[in-house]
Amino acid sequence: MDKPTHLIEFETMLLGRHLQLSAPRLRRDSQYLDRSAYTLLSRIRMEGPMSIGQLSEAFGLDASTLNRQTAAMLRAGLVERIPDPDGGIARKFRITDGGERSLDAERAENIRGLEKVMAGWDPEEVAVFAAYLKRLNIDIENLDGRPWPRP
Repeated sequence: MDKPTHLIEFETMLLGRHLQLSAPRLRRDSQYLDRSAYTLLSRIRMEGPMSIGQLSEAFGLDASTLNRQTAAMLRAGLVERIPDPDGGIARKFRITDGGERSLDAERAENIRGLEKVMAGWDPEEVAVFAAYLKRLNIDIENLDGRPWPRP
């Protein structure tokens, strides 16, 4: 690991592993959102109702993958299909009240976990880390051409 980018690659690989392994274990019950539902619901919340085509463009995924993921979310009551509010022909997915509650609960649990991990960090360290993470994500989005909406 003679270059900082090598270390960043290694550490982000471990971070992804830690997040995947800890998510189910941190829940008091087995009701948690899988990663795809969490990400899709987050995007729909930010953008409002979205069609399969819009989700495909936003995520760079094919329609068959999104059809499977949205079908699972429909069955779970996390989203509902609605006519396009703008009068378009494609139906759109809108987050349900239950989906909002699940997303809020998941996000709160994730934040509690991060706060537990970073309990020994100074607030300034947390803020600097957050700023660098945001910058990394924005630079990735710019290269990919798929910016993520931010509040």
